[in-house]
Amino acid sequence: MEKESTTWHSRPIEDVVETSETDLEAGLTPAEAKARLEQHGPNELAEAPRPGFLQLLLRQFQDFLILILIAAAGLSFLLGETIEAAAILAIVILNAVLGVIQENKAEEALAALKKMAAPEARIMRDGHRISVPARELVPGDIVFLDAGSYVPADLRLVETANLKIDEASLTGESVPVDKQADTTLAQEVPLGDRRNLAFMGTTVTYGRGTGVVVDTGMQTEIGLIAEMIQSYEDEATPLQRRLDQLGRWLGWGTLVISGIVFIEALIQDTNLSTITAEGLIPYVVQTQEQIVELFIVAVSLAVAAVPEGLPAVVTIVLALGMQEMVRRHALIRRLPAVETLGSATVICSDKTGTLTQNEMTASRLYVANLRLDVGGEGYQPEGRFTNYGDPADPYDHPEILALLTGGLLASDARLEPVSSEETGPQNDREYRMVGDPTEGALVVAGAKAGLWRDEVEDRLPRVAEIPFDSDRKRMTTIHRGQPRGLEEPGGAEYVAYVKGAPDVMLSLCDTILENGVEVPLTQGRRQHIENVIRDLGRDGLRVLAVAYRHLDEVPDELDPDEVERNLSLIGLVAMTDPARPEVKPAVETARRAGIRTMMITGDYPDTARAIAEEINLVRSKDGRVLTGADLERLSDQDLLQEIDDVDVFARVSPQHKVRIVEALKGRDQVVAMTGDGVNDAPALKRASIGVAMGITGTDVTKETADMVLTDDNYASIVSAVEQGRIIYSNIRKFVFFLLSCNVAEIMVIFLGTLFGSGAPLNAIQLLWLNLLTDGAPALALGLEKGDPDIMERPPRPVREPIINRLMTIGISVQTIAISAVVLSAFYIGRMWEPGNPLLAGTMAFVTLSASELVRAYTARSERASLFRLGVFSNKYMQYAVVVSLVLLLAVVYVPFLQPIFKTVPLGTREWTVILPFLLVPSVVAEVTKLVIRKEEPRTAEPAA
Repeated sequence: MEKESTTWHSRPIEDVVETSETDLEAGLTPAEAKARLEQHGPNELAEAPRPGFLQLLLRQFQDFLILILIAAAGLSFLLGETIEAAAILAIVILNAVLGVIQENKAEEALAALKKMAAPEARIMRDGHRISVPARELVPGDIVFLDAGSYVPADLRLVETANLKIDEASLTGESVPVDKQADTTLAQEVPLGDRRNLAFMGTTVTYGRGTGVVVDTGMQTEIGLIAEMIQSYEDEATPLQRRLDQLGRWLGWGTLVISGIVFIEALIQDTNLSTITAEGLIPYVVQTQEQIVELFIVAVSLAVAAVPEGLPAVVTIVLALGMQEMVRRHALIRRLPAVETLGSATVICSDKTGTLTQNEMTASRLYVANLRLDVGGEGYQPEGRFTNYGDPADPYDHPEILALLTGGLLASDARLEPVSSEETGPQNDREYRMVGDPTEGALVVAGAKAGLWRDEVEDRLPRVAEIPFDSDRKRMTTIHRGQPRGLEEPGGAEYVAYVKGAPDVMLSLCDTILENGVEVPLTQGRRQHIENVIRDLGRDGLRVLAVAYRHLDEVPDELDPDEVERNLSLIGLVAMTDPARPEVKPAVETARRAGIRTMMITGDYPDTARAIAEEINLVRSKDGRVLTGADLERLSDQDLLQEIDDVDVFARVSPQHKVRIVEALKGRDQVVAMTGDGVNDAPALKRASIGVAMGITGTDVTKETADMVLTDDNYASIVSAVEQGRIIYSNIRKFVFFLLSCNVAEIMVIFLGTLFGSGAPLNAIQLLWLNLLTDGAPALALGLEKGDPDIMERPPRPVREPIINRLMTIGISVQTIAISAVVLSAFYIGRMWEPGNPLLAGTMAFVTLSASELVRAYTARSERASLFRLGVFSNKYMQYAVVVSLVLLLAVVYVPFLQPIFKTVPLGTREWTVILPFLLVPSVVAEVTKLVIRKEEPRTAEPAA
């Protein structure tokens, strides 16, 4: 295929199809699609090339403190301290390489998430309607569009039904463009007037359509515009920004303390009264060396104390945690949502498909005074029709056939064989439903009576439609021909079928079909139908009404108010959609976690309450149910006062959802709101956490949402909240661990120098210690599975700083404990061998390093005992501590490393002191947890 993107709008459909070498009925074969994908490449816009290894490595040396340390090491090299200078540079380079590895892991994890979040397209392949990632589209693919979907590539439209597309992102035109497939335009028509094309990245606002992919990726119109624009952006979460700010403050504070240490040590080492004229020059040289050495120690302390690996570790933990959420069927589209999840106090959930199984089955049919029960479950077209237990034949009741025919035709769902190779009677094949589950139930009910869509549409072809709209709550299709049982004496050429919410439909009907005759819909008949609807709702059934109207002609402009009037009611279809079995325990888990669940549905109050009571969502028998009509009567202030008492909102429109969110947020609640339709997008955007349905949700909703449920399941929201809490808790754990270690290191150097004994650790030891504790153990803490009682605690206050009162106390206690044991080991070493400062320094170095590695185990939870967690339950911690411990012992016992790190081998005498000391911080940490557990409530208070 040659690229002819500038001429597609000027060519008839047949020519486009022939040039594209495709089939409108079957689409491309998998083999042909694969070949074209290799030829044209993925259907995606090019991104800016990511930095290579060398660029990332150089970026590690841009930190001010690192540059100072390198300069100081260079000066030390000039003064003859070659080994020490080389060792410092080697550790700095090793740290930088590890930093690059961490950054690469973070980038790879985020790239994997970005790929998961990529949009999908509904296409025809090999005769089957399927969904594929939009990046896999190729020229010649047949794509289906409907309201709320994004156009995934440049398309030549081949079929349209009231299709309108918002092209503001491409042309700047604010009004959606009416699209017409059956038109051929002049070649010079400008981009904004090409009504037979749909462009990648634009949004379908109304109607539906089908198109042939003519251009993909950078060959699309938006690709040509984006050719000089790079789409890759780094996204920092509020938490990352706060931690970055914390690191800067800690850096400046450490610099001040390091300066004090440097000046103090310099004063203590200087005794001008002993200098003679002859010794002045040697003194100056010696002083220069001391100054450089002290300066390196001070800068090394600053480098070691600042957790520069924190941002990368946070990114890795966030990304890996989000991948775990994907395994739990929740795809996070924006990193800040992970932080917000841990603070969620209210989950506002749709009913159908989220709290229920979304496997609609038509179970009862009502026409006039006749009721038929429909057997069977799911989407297999098998089931008997019965009248109060007695077998019934739909063909004996014209109204039943009319009801099934109308429901079938006023739907877009289709039943497709699982295998195209199946033969034999249609009812004996395995089927899958493609489309909306509610419409699927209507199609299956028709098939059970022998009414198959293809056969019925051959007799009554669709010529026009008014798509379903969540505000109108109905859908209309217009067909050419006279339906059996609904023939009009005058012989009208067309019939319009309307299906929708019963209350809305009743208001549009003037007559009702009885015994094949239209009779007036009197007040008595209307009241009877309303009673039937109410009784069905109390049984937890969802009800749709089907009506019809004869038309002499199809208006050029389909006005819903004009077409959908003077209707004749055929009957009611009642559907069952049982609650998901996993929802009831999930609601209880959320309640124990202090999270309130609210149901928001378009169904009737009785139906909504029945499901809510089944899953124990209603907090008491007196739990209130508000309807959309109630909301209309309530002012915003009244709603604010009453919303704490409401568990269920029924018969609401998408616009009502925004008011509900605003009222909850006005009560300082952190709200997770679900949605699937185009009109749900404002509520999702306004909510603290917008949750879109991955199966039934539109592209617009998914793009607006912070989180997408890949299984449309409420239980996945609760699971995501749990994982969000785990991620935030893990970040707190390694922040606590790193800061307590680093502050302790500062105090050890500061107090040792203050007491006149000099710095217990030298520069190389400080940097090596930083390498041991800031890397693997901290990352292992970020991979914890979570505390056993994480869903027994109340939600975290959204404005609570990460370093809260609890962590401040913990850091202070640990600083005291670590400083005490390290300085004790240091002074014991000096007391044993006053003339051997290397022994005291080695004992301090080993005590500090080993105590931090052991304490990493107790840092695995801020509250739970290490023994409750299981000492060896985190395998990553075992790897991290063992590797770090080997590196620690290597610098003590490997002979050629001892001169570099200024260490000496330790014997039994030294270890007899060090072993009890290195356990003290961990014991203190466990005692601190015990005190915290006694002061805090064991479970969360029920949400208001």
